[in-house]
Amino acid sequence: MPQVKHLFDAMPADRRRRLTELGHEVSLPRATRLFEEGRRADRFWIIRSGQIALDQRVPGRQAAVVETLGRGEVLGWSWLFPPYLWHFGAETVGHVDALEFDAPLVRALCEDDPILGRAVYRYVAETVAERLHGTRTRLLDLYGPQGSTAGP
Repeated sequence: MPQVKHLFDAMPADRRRRLTELGHEVSLPRATRLFEEGRRADRFWIIRSGQIALDQRVPGRQAAVVETLGRGEVLGWSWLFPPYLWHFGAETVGHVDALEFDAPLVRALCEDDPILGRAVYRYVAETVAERLHGTRTRLLDLYGPQGSTAGP
């Protein structure tokens, strides 16, 4: 997790209220496909309960799950950076309750309110960095030398 555990913790209460007013509660059944890699990123979610698997297409194979997100985590960051296309796909693992946001509205709010915008961009940047670090660690676990010794 990033230094700030939740997006709302990254901002003053009045800004949190402004952002919350743009979200709406959604209830998603198991195996709901939220988005596909390469498609337009126009929403994001804060997960209230349940889990969502991020996956990546693998040619000739089933999509590979690269990470599973849960309570309190933000699903989606591609909505914040041009060209606003998803880098992964996402599907609910079980029932999920979340707060869903319209990305263009939140981007406009971030532009209009520099304090809120800075908090959102910083949180998302820290989240991306932390997830990249986690992915690197998983790749090293999968493909790094395991129990091998140097030399002939």
